[in-house]
Amino acid sequence: MKKQLKMVQLSMLAALGVVLMLIVRFPLFPSAPFLEYDMGDVAVILTAFLYSPWASLLVLVIVSLIQALTVSASSGWIGFVMHVISTGAFVLVCGLIYNRKRGAKSKVSKLYLPAALAAGTIAMVLVMIPLNLIFTVRFMQVPREAVLNMMIPTIIPFNVLKGIINSVVVCVLYPAVKKILKSSKSLNPEL
Repeated sequence: MKKQLKMVQLSMLAALGVVLMLIVRFPLFPSAPFLEYDMGDVAVILTAFLYSPWASLLVLVIVSLIQALTVSASSGWIGFVMHVISTGAFVLVCGLIYNRKRGAKSKVSKLYLPAALAAGTIAMVLVMIPLNLIFTVRFMQVPREAVLNMMIPTIIPFNVLKGIINSVVVCVLYPAVKKILKSSKSLNPEL
């Protein structure tokens, strides 16, 4: 694939992530309205599957930076760092698993996508536990006890739901996006 075409497509996926992040955002728990779900990570995850987990990290940084400067300005650089680390863990784990097994032609290969997404969700949830205990306590001046009290009823379920929602959307969109890009011959034929 030509390098320029790949850069254009990655730019389009980053733009899609920004648009989704700006348009589709809502709190999942009324008790914690500051924990908002946004759909921007869907484009990042699609990038991991269509290209590579490393390309998805580039898209992630672009989307997260725009998010930090606009709709999440109140969390500033701390929110940016936490989002890049948590979603980065998600896309690295699911992207590496899926891309490793992408060439398999058996019926089992159909399970790689949801299995990779489930593993990515678990990675994100596990990473967010210490991130909240460190960053939220140290840099946002939230008492450690308050963070611990929110961990099981709010923070962990939020991240699990976020991972599940993103995974379901990706499972629906990925085959169609892959088919469109393959038919236009603008995607790596190995996909």
